[in-house]
Amino acid sequence: MQNPRILAAEGLGTALLTAAVIGSGIMASRLSDDAGVMLLANAGATVAALYVLIAVLGPVSGAQFNPAVTLTLGRAGGMSATLAAMVVAVQVAGAVAGTVLAHAMFDLPLLQVSVTARTGTGQWIAEVVATATLVGVIYLCRTAGRDAAGLVALWIGAAYWFTASTSFANPAVTLARTLTDSFAGIRPWDAPAFVFAQAVGAALGFHAARALAPETDR
Repeated sequence: MQNPRILAAEGLGTALLTAAVIGSGIMASRLSDDAGVMLLANAGATVAALYVLIAVLGPVSGAQFNPAVTLTLGRAGGMSATLAAMVVAVQVAGAVAGTVLAHAMFDLPLLQVSVTARTGTGQWIAEVVATATLVGVIYLCRTAGRDAAGLVALWIGAAYWFTASTSFANPAVTLARTLTDSFAGIRPWDAPAFVFAQAVGAALGFHAARALAPETDR
């Protein structure tokens, strides 16, 4: 039975991705007071970690690490509703575990409440765009038979800079980031709007990419 391996890979991958996002933000803020330098460091670490995790765990679980991806591309690819629900649950649990791990590595309180404000129409639009394009890139890579690891990682790195929200694009990681009062954090009351925007973006990205793909690959 493959389900335990899939769940383990998705939980571990999401945990390590979240630890990379939060840990690199903490390290960057300790080394520099320049917001641009901190964002550059945070983006660079995330891109590198994402590439490696997709390349290594992709053959095991598809390397989704993201409920928005699981509930669109995973389900469209034949994943059962039960397995999809289990994968989303382990992704959320993994993201929280990754937050705790990042804090432990930097000798910080393991769970915190973020006070970083991330709200407003521009940021919500940015999350729609970030998630739609992420889902679209993955879908079109798969239909073209291309390795998604490098392209997805590069796209996320770009989206860190061209979106107003710095491209969260992941409901599980968004929820986990409410638990860190660091550079990568988001206030708990700002997270629901981000998650809603991500859900809208995932649906838009899936349908747009499906329309663009060659009919034989849909």
